[in-house]
Amino acid sequence: MKKVVIEGEGKAGVIDVADPLAKRDWVVVKVHAAPMCTEYKGFLGGHPSTTLGHEAAGEVVDVAQPGNVAVGDRVVVMPGYPCGTCRVCLSGEYIHCEQMANVGAFTNGGEGQATMAQYLLKPDWLLPKVAESISFDHGSLACCGLGPSFGALNRMDVDAFDTLLITGLGPVGLGGVINGVYRGARVIAVDSQPWRAQRALDLGAEVALAPAADTLEMIRDLTDGQGVDKALDCSGSVAAHRLCIDATRRRGQVAFVGECSDDTHIRISPDMIRKGLTLVGSWHYNRRDADTILRIIEEQPTVMDQLISHTYAMTDVQQAFELQSTGDCAKVLLHPWEIS
Repeated sequence: MKKVVIEGEGKAGVIDVADPLAKRDWVVVKVHAAPMCTEYKGFLGGHPSTTLGHEAAGEVVDVAQPGNVAVGDRVVVMPGYPCGTCRVCLSGEYIHCEQMANVGAFTNGGEGQATMAQYLLKPDWLLPKVAESISFDHGSLACCGLGPSFGALNRMDVDAFDTLLITGLGPVGLGGVINGVYRGARVIAVDSQPWRAQRALDLGAEVALAPAADTLEMIRDLTDGQGVDKALDCSGSVAAHRLCIDATRRRGQVAFVGECSDDTHIRISPDMIRKGLTLVGSWHYNRRDADTILRIIEEQPTVMDQLISHTYAMTDVQQAFELQSTGDCAKVLLHPWEIS
């Protein structure tokens, strides 16, 4: 099979490797849509990698034993390789598993972990089935396209009575706009990238602001001086973290899904005690909610088309990474079986 690799700084390509083999309850999935996520950072930084991607949609083509899926099933591929037996896995919060499987040991060094590939190997319980009415492209959005914000908005019980602030309008933040609008919330979006700000408006955000010295004041003006009810940061920016905290009303809630390597200063008394904020971290969504998120996708095909801004043959991955690096895109998908 063919799969994507990062060879060095600003250089990606496609190589041939052995096909993965089904084993026990791990099945082989033929990948039809492979969304691109944060891998472009490794492309820019020159970090070689041969296991790229963590989300996909496709069809089951090989099983080693009867189980949760069968050959021919259309599935969406959940991220990671959790153990499936610990407390968090059994509760559906598998993304937080502390006993991740050693894929290399399980497969004796074989292939299958990369999703930017023609085939992958996955435990069958991490493969929610996708209806025939949902395209593979749209089904693939049930991972990082809509998943992180879906889980966060669930945690905060966002509804039609809420004004929701979203900072960071990359694919995850744009997915947050979709999820917020779907729930009936009033959405205020913030991002410095004009292309993405416009796409947020196209997806139903009421206003899209650029980060500036007066952004907090503008948000307060839009909320009668009270602040938003709930906020979601998808940027991983310290400045955006503080904006979410400062722009949220007393007794409001803030969720963080954007990964951040820097430290955000939280003031316990004014932020947590006297303001009464609830701050939560949210990575993904509970496994039991997969059918719900797929229903949201099925009901809004035109909206899903807007979240997917570009598709590429997998052999054009160099061009796809270069596009991602500009920020002038929403979710970008690779099609592993298209050869340019």
